[in-house]
Amino acid sequence: MRETLGHPDAPAGAKRHPEKTRTFPVRRGKPPWLRVRAPGGETFRETLRIVREHNLATVCEEAACPNIGECWQAKHATMMILGSICTRACSFCNVATGKPRPSDPFEPGRVARAVKALGLRHVVITSVDRDDLADGGAGHFAQTVRALRHAAPETTIEILTPDFRRKKDALALVLASPPDVFNHNLETVPRLYPGVRPGARYDHSLRLLADAKERKPGLFTKSGLMVGLGENENEILAVMDDLRDADVDFLTIGQYLQPTPRHHPVERFMPPDEFQDLHAQAMRRGFLLVSASPLTRSSYHADDDFIALQNARAERLGRV
Repeated sequence: MRETLGHPDAPAGAKRHPEKTRTFPVRRGKPPWLRVRAPGGETFRETLRIVREHNLATVCEEAACPNIGECWQAKHATMMILGSICTRACSFCNVATGKPRPSDPFEPGRVARAVKALGLRHVVITSVDRDDLADGGAGHFAQTVRALRHAAPETTIEILTPDFRRKKDALALVLASPPDVFNHNLETVPRLYPGVRPGARYDHSLRLLADAKERKPGLFTKSGLMVGLGENENEILAVMDDLRDADVDFLTIGQYLQPTPRHHPVERFMPPDEFQDLHAQAMRRGFLLVSASPLTRSSYHADDDFIALQNARAERLGRV
């Protein structure tokens, strides 16, 4: 794996993971349910061309998502704004860590034009953590949403944000844009935060999701978990309960995959039938929608899931 991705916002010396991180053994021999086709095909190349033409980063590439072939073949790309260098160093994440460049004021317009060119009916916008910015990048998110509303008014918008720790009024700024879905991933269980997500706090992330729903009751809220990092079932179920207490609508659960030897090891590959059990447990707790499978990721099938969310809410309201 290269130290940088060649993206214009990746300065020389940016690291895939900080040197202080110990090297873990790579778990080899993925089970058959995690094997995917290599990306390719005419539509895949067209998606790549549009992304490159507009000088954009995507989480599909930066995070080495296993679903990139399937998604890009359908012209579904998740845009990653605010550069490709993160100010944090989570041990599960493949995004480069370092000192980012200043945010690009022209990026929101480029994202909007790319989304229009791709013809997306639903788009997911995410970003790196930008603890160096006074608002954590919230204003840039808001500008991107507004640019999308202008250029592609029929496209529904999902934002997958950082936690905006210690950034006063950042959440209000983002929600005022406004998005259709507010997504913030808890990623893992509280016990594992010090080793997996050391720059974040579980309670703060949970509060962010609850605040989003309290400020905008009609907004869909969403969060995601990875499994295979060393958590146990009771801990996963406890996180589900916390998310329902925060009135989160949509939960995604997917298998963690170790990107490089520098990252946290995969402690276990969960088989598909256990994902089905987690799906049932989550639905019994009252989520509007749950996606739980080995290859589930936050933005995987997000366009179809948004329609399913709308239908699930309409059905539930019809029963009240």
